[in-house]
Amino acid sequence: MKQGSRQRLNTVILASGSKARAALLRKAGVKFTIQPASIDEVSIKEMMSLEGRTVAETAQTLADLKAETISKLEKSAFVIGSDQMLECSGSWLSKPSTISIARDQLMLLRGQSHHLVSAVSVALGGQTVWRYCSNSRLKMRHFSDKFLESYLASQKTETSDSVGGYKLEGMGVQLFSEIEGAYFDILGLPLIALLEFLREKGVLVE
Repeated sequence: MKQGSRQRLNTVILASGSKARAALLRKAGVKFTIQPASIDEVSIKEMMSLEGRTVAETAQTLADLKAETISKLEKSAFVIGSDQMLECSGSWLSKPSTISIARDQLMLLRGQSHHLVSAVSVALGGQTVWRYCSNSRLKMRHFSDKFLESYLASQKTETSDSVGGYKLEGMGVQLFSEIEGAYFDILGLPLIALLEFLREKGVLVE
């Protein structure tokens, strides 16, 4: 393979506008560009829920579609697609669009265990060539209404950045009594598994 072709093949694109995922890749030393994929996530989730598909299957399908959508336009690049979903007692929660919705979600999760599924896919030449899905279990403590209002006030608009309305890397960690899962997976990107794949493909130095 010619050197120029090798360089083009090693291009990495993140098919997401998530600041958190971009920050994780950047801090890990991965060189990439950002090209968010536009897909109808709401309709896809509704359809898969009606079909009785699991939250993990749904998250992985969304990650595949995001990666493949951009990969069809940039066929020589490794395109990363990712999605995260939260399930509590059979209910699927999405990113809260308002503080009020975030409050309702956190009250629903208070004192309960929930699962946070993080899926990542890599597409090349328009097709998914690798995928990985993690399932973390988190339990929220019985926090007081006073703490909840204090937390929401401290977050301002940041509650809309993540499913469930919390960020583990900030004050949100105080919401929990138990956490089972890898740190990066919970933040929204199974980074360790992804980095291993990129090393195997020669994108990163072994």
